[in-house]
Amino acid sequence: MIITTSGRPDDKLDLYAMQIADALDASYQKRNKRSVLDIKRSASDHVIVVGKNRMELHFLEEESPLFFHPNSAMFRTKRIMKGERDPFIDACNMQPGDKVLDCTLGLASDSIVASYVLGEKGLIVGIEGSSFLSYLVEKGLKQWESGLPIIDEAMRRIVVNEQDHLEFLKSCEDHSFDVVYFDPMFEESIEGSVGIEPLKKIATYSPLQIEAITEAKRVAKKRVVLKDHYKSSRFKQFHFEVNVRKSAKFHYGVIELP
Repeated sequence: MIITTSGRPDDKLDLYAMQIADALDASYQKRNKRSVLDIKRSASDHVIVVGKNRMELHFLEEESPLFFHPNSAMFRTKRIMKGERDPFIDACNMQPGDKVLDCTLGLASDSIVASYVLGEKGLIVGIEGSSFLSYLVEKGLKQWESGLPIIDEAMRRIVVNEQDHLEFLKSCEDHSFDVVYFDPMFEESIEGSVGIEPLKKIATYSPLQIEAITEAKRVAKKRVVLKDHYKSSRFKQFHFEVNVRKSAKFHYGVIELP
């Protein structure tokens, strides 16, 4: 991975990019008025472009970069503000003040919605196995300004942990979270999901293991929840009760704990 800056950096931005390269054990290259495409081609590698307000991850063989954006979390949270229901929140039976573990953070859309619902007294911890994605999202959650302070506050409250989710679960005490949530890469792709294509380039593809589900049931007080493609075999494999959503391409599976 190559780290560089946006087009016209000052000394402060150059230094910041160098610090990011050090943190990610990546290579820093001064921009020197080169295009991102030129840097990618000369290095034959992916490039993170550090700007004053955001970072972009440019993949070697892709035109569109990946960057943090609250995406669907914005309109989903606004709907909740209006009193509408959210299928993810319902599946988790999430209540203000709960502690929630998101084992597959990704771009944090579900975690942002959860953080809003949980409020200041709640806790949302997001686990992400990809070091680059984890760093990109953690910085984005701290820096993004949505124009709505209540959503910005929800983003700032999310705790990001770069780690394999199974290893993290093993380190948790019994019943230390109310809900443990999994949203792994689907076994089958969903047509039209263009926005997720860049994410596939950097996401971790470790299969969901029975050991992770077993640990999740030990760690959770109330529920273990799985979001997956409606055709997924994992609901049956791991004994989830499926909340069937008519015409939806994905369902939520729930393991209710005694």
